[in-house]
Amino acid sequence: MMTSNIWNADLGNGNYRNPILYADYSDPDAIRVGEDYFMVASSFSNAPGLPLLHSKDLVNWKVVNYVIDRIPDDRYNAAIHGCGVWAPSIRYHQGTYYVCFPMPDEGIYMSTATDPFGKWSEPVNIRPGAGWIDPCPFWDEDGRAYLVAGVAKSRIGYKSVLHMVEMQPDGMGLIGEEVKIFDGNENDQVTIEGPKMYKRNGWYYVFAPAGGVKTGWQTVLRSRNVFGPYEYKVVMRQGDSIVNGPHQGAWVDTVTGEDWFLHFQDVYAAGRITHLQPMSWHEDWPVIGTAKGGNDYGEPVIEYKKPNVGKCSAEPCEPDTSDDFASSGLGLQWQWNANPGESWYELTENGLKLNAVYKDTVYGDMPNLLLQKWPAPAFRCVTRLDLSHLEDGDEAGVISMGTSYGLITFKKEGGKITPHYVSGVQKYGKIVPDFTEETETALAAMEPGTEKEIYVKYTVKQTGTRDLNENEKGFPLELVTIEYGTDESHWHKAGEMTAMPGRWVGVKNGIFCVSAKRDSKGYLMAGQVVYERI
Repeated sequence: MMTSNIWNADLGNGNYRNPILYADYSDPDAIRVGEDYFMVASSFSNAPGLPLLHSKDLVNWKVVNYVIDRIPDDRYNAAIHGCGVWAPSIRYHQGTYYVCFPMPDEGIYMSTATDPFGKWSEPVNIRPGAGWIDPCPFWDEDGRAYLVAGVAKSRIGYKSVLHMVEMQPDGMGLIGEEVKIFDGNENDQVTIEGPKMYKRNGWYYVFAPAGGVKTGWQTVLRSRNVFGPYEYKVVMRQGDSIVNGPHQGAWVDTVTGEDWFLHFQDVYAAGRITHLQPMSWHEDWPVIGTAKGGNDYGEPVIEYKKPNVGKCSAEPCEPDTSDDFASSGLGLQWQWNANPGESWYELTENGLKLNAVYKDTVYGDMPNLLLQKWPAPAFRCVTRLDLSHLEDGDEAGVISMGTSYGLITFKKEGGKITPHYVSGVQKYGKIVPDFTEETETALAAMEPGTEKEIYVKYTVKQTGTRDLNENEKGFPLELVTIEYGTDESHWHKAGEMTAMPGRWVGVKNGIFCVSAKRDSKGYLMAGQVVYERI
C-alpha cells in the first residue's frame, strides 16, 4: 500500500487546523471507548457501506473498516443515487458496539460488533418502513433503552419533527408508542434533523442541526424527562467564520475531561467535510466553538490547540488515497457505485484486474465504477492503465462522478483502441425518474503498441467561487481536467468540466472496465494510482 500526504490537520506544533478531514465523511457520529475514538459516516448507495474511522487524538484519522459489505436490499445491485444508507450513529454499551443507520425507503437498521476492527453482524431492520431517518440509540442508567430519530419529508410528507420511542435493551427492536418530542415547524428550528442523544447532570440532551445543510446551525434540546417536554437553544452558528452550516455531529470527551464536537461543513463539489470544535458548558448548556462578543453560542474555529488525550500518542495520518494494489484485499479508500459482483475484480501480482462487465446503462449508472472520495481542495491523480487485454467491444477508463460527470474511456474496435471523452448530466431521485444526457467525442486513435502503458491524469483546481442564490454565501468552484498520455511527461487533454456534487455526496473519481458483449473475457490492469496535493 502506498502512502500520500494529501491533507493532514495536525500542524505538528501542538495545534490542529480545520477541517480535520477534507473529504466527504458526511453526517459524522463518533464515540470514545477508553483511549480509542471511532467515527461512522453516511455512504448512501456506495458499497461497502458505512465507513468506520479510528483515531487516538480526534485529529488524525484512518479508515479501518466498513460496517456493511453490501447495502441490505437487492435493488442496490443497481446504482440508486441519493438512496441507501443515510446518517448513522455509533454507540458502545456493555461490551458491544452498535451502529444504527437509516435507509429512508426501507427502515431503521442495527448492526453490532464486539471488535470494531472485525466483522460486524448482518444488519437487522428494527423499524421497517419508509420515512424515519437519522436514528440514535441511547441507554439510560436504569437499563432501559430509547431511540430518537428525525423524518424525511420526501418519504413521509412532513419534516422538522423528532420522535422518541423505547427500544429493546439489546437494541434489536422497538417497544411502546412513538412520541413526537419536538416540532421545528412550531418555532424557528425548521429542518431540524440528525438527532444525537446524551445525558449529563440529570439532563437528557438531544443535539440536532437545524436551518438546512448549507446555511444552518447547531441546536441542542434538553429535558429532565426522556419524552420531554424539551426546551431548546442554538449553541453554534457560522457567525463571522468561513464555515457555513456548521452542524450535525457528535459530542465526545477525552480522558482528561475535555469536551469536543465533530461536525460537517458542506463545501459543494467536495461534499461534506469534517471539523473538530472545542466545547464548553454554561449553566448546563453547551457552547460549541468559541463565543465572541458576549454571545451565548459559539462560532467554528479554524486553528486551535489539539485535544488533551492524556498519555496517549498519535502519529500524523490521514485516510489512504494512492494505491499500488499490492495488498491482499482492495484498499479501504475504494467503494463501488452499487453492491459489487464477485467476478468484477481480482488482485494479482501485476496489480488490480478489472474484468469487463456488460454495460447495459449509461456511464453514470454503471454499478462497477470503482471510486474514492476527493481528499483535498485541489489535487491531481495519475492512474497507470494496461489496456492490452481488452477484447473488441470492451472499454476502460477514468471517471469523475457527480451530478455532472466526465470521463475518458478507451474503446477497442477492430483491433484498434480509440479514446473518447464523455460528459453527462444526471437527474435522479425516488420521485423523479432517472434521466441522463450524455455527449461523446472521439479523440485521436492510439498508436499501435502503446496500449500496454497508458497514463490518465485527473486534476482538480479551485478557480473561484460559486454563488448559489442571494441567501447563501459562495462555495468553491472546482475545475476538473482529464488528460492522457503514454508517459508522465507528455499529456493530451481529453476534456474538462465544472464539478458538481452528487445526490447528498461529494464528487468521486475512479476507474472502470465494461463491455458491449455479455460474454467478454477482456479486462483492464490498473498498476498504480498516485495522488498528489497541488
